[in-house]
Amino acid sequence: MEYDEVCLNYFLEHQSQLFDENVADSLEEAEAFLEDCMAVICDSIKEVKQFLDESGADVSGMSNHEIEEAEEVFSLPDGRYLVVEA
Repeated sequence: MEYDEVCLNYFLEHQSQLFDENVADSLEEAEAFLEDCMAVICDSIKEVKQFLDESGADVSGMSNHEIEEAEEVFSLPDGRYLVVEA
């Protein structure tokens, strides 16, 4: 998967949402980390919910807002979502 600069910068700035310590300190490290954990970019919250469901997460009773607030879901500034399963 290709991770664009918006995605990489946002992950760098907000990685503490999911991790206690930084896992990346540069765009290159962020890209390598996201590739290693097979993070995905989704265009809508519906797509995020479908991805999480297919990955085995129990999201059936969760609202869209609850999914957006999940620590592994990063709401990108351009309206897309980055899902990082660490």
